[in-house]
Amino acid sequence: MKAAWRERYGGPEVVSVREIDKPTPGDGEVLVRVEAASVNRADLDGLYPRWGFTRLFLGLRAPKGHNRYVGIDVAGVVEALGDGVNSLAVGDNVFSDLSGASVSGGFAEYVCAPAKALATMPEGWSFEDAACLPHSAIIAIHAFRPRGGRSLKGGDRVLVVGASGNVGPFAMQLAKSRGAHVVGVASGDKLDFVRSICADEVIDYRTTDYTRPAEGYDWIVDVNAHHPLRRWLGALNPGGVYVCYAGSTWWLFSSAILGPILSRLAGKRVGVGFIAPFQPGYVEELKKLATAGVFKPLIDRRFPLDEVVEALRYVDTGKASGKVIVTP
Repeated sequence: MKAAWRERYGGPEVVSVREIDKPTPGDGEVLVRVEAASVNRADLDGLYPRWGFTRLFLGLRAPKGHNRYVGIDVAGVVEALGDGVNSLAVGDNVFSDLSGASVSGGFAEYVCAPAKALATMPEGWSFEDAACLPHSAIIAIHAFRPRGGRSLKGGDRVLVVGASGNVGPFAMQLAKSRGAHVVGVASGDKLDFVRSICADEVIDYRTTDYTRPAEGYDWIVDVNAHHPLRRWLGALNPGGVYVCYAGSTWWLFSSAILGPILSRLAGKRVGVGFIAPFQPGYVEELKKLATAGVFKPLIDRRFPLDEVVEALRYVDTGKASGKVIVTP
């Protein structure tokens, strides 16, 4: 079978598609025939890797074991079951964020994963849509979970920084469904795309300091940090929430320490959004929201598996608006 593979750290150029043996599911595992996979920023963060300390888990000098495979979001059909699996059946349509089980390999014709890492797809879902949702949409759900006794409500002003990428569109869709006034931040050439999703207002980060708004926000979702936590305090209304899911190594460590301190002093919740991917509770909420039409995947481009390097490079350059699909 064909699968995307890398033997060293680096950008998309370190990835190649090669023929490998079709895997056999072990105890508690499931073999899935991949119908569609999607590219996430997390795939690229793992390639480089973005955070040096992750080499302790991926391999110090080079990726080892399953970390040589690439791709976390996947949708497909159950092909075979390992011993002890009774939660799924051959022929079931399933989807997953494989990183929740510390597995990779979605950019392939087949992938093996623990049964507990997979969820059945609701009737009527397409494989492409299902492949778009696991990683990004669950982050969006997590971003708006209640914090400090505060929940997102109708009329709240919500700022989404990184509105045109993987997570941002889902965050805006969810906020809008709850009656919020949504402001999206993106580059100037993507503002029309952000408006088309559901944004009430848009901001070009290249021309405007979005951390100094004329009117404060009740909730800010920042996909990738570019400013220290303290800079966001003035942008929040009393009791407001700022949550971010990525940044430099220093930003992550310093914010994990400073977040609780600043939150207590300012009466506003600011910090890092730590999440364990694809947990059952979040998956069930994801299914409900997508089935109800709240989450509508927006697909920019599709690439065949043989062009997975081009797909990764396209996302890495920041050109993509919405999701990028890879199909075997």
